[in-house]
Amino acid sequence: MKTNNLPYRIFLVDDHTLFRNGLRGLLNASGICRVVGEASSGEEFLEKLPEHDVDVVFMDIAMSGISGDEATARALELRPDLKVITLSMFGDEDYYYRMVSVGAKGFLLKSSDIDEVVTAIETVAAGGSYFSQELLDSLVSCLHTTPQPTPEVVIEDDEALSERELEVLLEICKGLSNQQIADKLFISKRTVDKHRANILDKTGCPNTANLVVYAIKHKLVEI
Repeated sequence: MKTNNLPYRIFLVDDHTLFRNGLRGLLNASGICRVVGEASSGEEFLEKLPEHDVDVVFMDIAMSGISGDEATARALELRPDLKVITLSMFGDEDYYYRMVSVGAKGFLLKSSDIDEVVTAIETVAAGGSYFSQELLDSLVSCLHTTPQPTPEVVIEDDEALSERELEVLLEICKGLSNQQIADKLFISKRTVDKHRANILDKTGCPNTANLVVYAIKHKLVEI
């Protein structure tokens, strides 16, 4: 976990050397983070992870050998508090759901600019989830045409989300942390914690990433 004002410690996992080199340079130059480890495969990442204290991992989805979702699942078994941000390209939407299911907290397109990357790091490191708007738009389009493995629980009338819960859900889908939501809606963080727990319970979603997909699919929010 990040402490004091030290830079966020970043680990890059991607099988394209040129991409890693470029992202490393941008991250190190940002002033808010420092790349402390790199791997060109899931196997190499899992081998090196015990040697590094990291705050955020950038994980490529499609790699030869162990896939990004499998590498993420194994890493989280070792370090449950590890924050993983998925690196994706348009056309990788089917992999998104696999990353959601294993616990990834952020999703960025490889075409994202450095400001968005920094925002994603800060949001995920603080305990929130971050979703690239372009990726969300692509997922919405994909959900309209292709069945996806999202929760099938239907909210009964007597368990419908309240107006306040819908407000909280929208901010969750935007990637805000509970504290940020509390500040924006002028309520306490404890109240937001309770709303989030109620929303997860009513929708049957196991985590925030699944909740975002569920909310979009069932038109509970407009992103």
